[in-house]
Amino acid sequence: MTASPGPVEPLEPLDSLIRHTTDNVVSWITLNRPEALNALTPDQRECVIGLLGEASGDPAVRAVVITATGKGFCAGADLRGASGASGAPGASGASGSGERVPGDVARTIRQGAQRLVAAVLDCEKPVIAAVNGTAAGIGAHLAFACDLVIAAEPARFIEVFVRRGLVPDGGGAYLLPRLIGPQRAKELMFFGDSLSAADAERMGLVNRVVPADELEKTAREWAQRLAAGPTRALALTKQLVNASLESDRATAFAAEAAAQEINMTTADAREGVSSFVERRTPSYRGR
Repeated sequence: MTASPGPVEPLEPLDSLIRHTTDNVVSWITLNRPEALNALTPDQRECVIGLLGEASGDPAVRAVVITATGKGFCAGADLRGASGASGAPGASGASGSGERVPGDVARTIRQGAQRLVAAVLDCEKPVIAAVNGTAAGIGAHLAFACDLVIAAEPARFIEVFVRRGLVPDGGGAYLLPRLIGPQRAKELMFFGDSLSAADAERMGLVNRVVPADELEKTAREWAQRLAAGPTRALALTKQLVNASLESDRATAFAAEAAAQEINMTTADAREGVSSFVERRTPSYRGR
């Protein structure tokens, strides 16, 4: 629910605000509103959710990269259409009069920011965030939900909600304690300080920090490595890791055994075993 940095021109067609290409079985999703530091509109959000869902079911896609143009990764949600003090976008009453009905804000969060973060967490392909600049509010949570995070040196991460008198949304209070522990998460959320890419890496929020001119190259290299891997095994591994912090040992062990059982039916698992026996490099096809 982070507000955009200031007034912007009327929106361009959606296909220019979200650039999408599939290159060497990698889906590249690029936020493209640099003049607004890529503050996310509802239409853009829905487009990203849709593209992540398509990537899950498309055998021609084996990895995903989310990045942005300009100096910002994502300044949060664009609140230009918000009503009322809380700034919840679209939180108008059913009557159309602008009167807020209890439950509107919660519904907006469930159907908006939380769906976006869930789409990243639930995507059946590995997702890399290539963070080129400031990631604030839901923009930071979009990055933290990704499986791997590469940040350019100028990038910054801001839990900006407290600056607006708001509670963190978009899964922030779920994601951050799991990544860096509750004490560090509270520090970031209570103070809303700007966190450098280097400090985010030290905390464990970022996997790698690189010079700005090497961000795309590094993201492409990582994505190609993932795309060349055993896609279904990676999907099952992602599910196991994401569920692990909410599972007791018995449940986690049962899920692990079931995942291995499922994975052993794939062609890639058979190829992996055969290549080991035959002492050659495996050639995975994502099936």
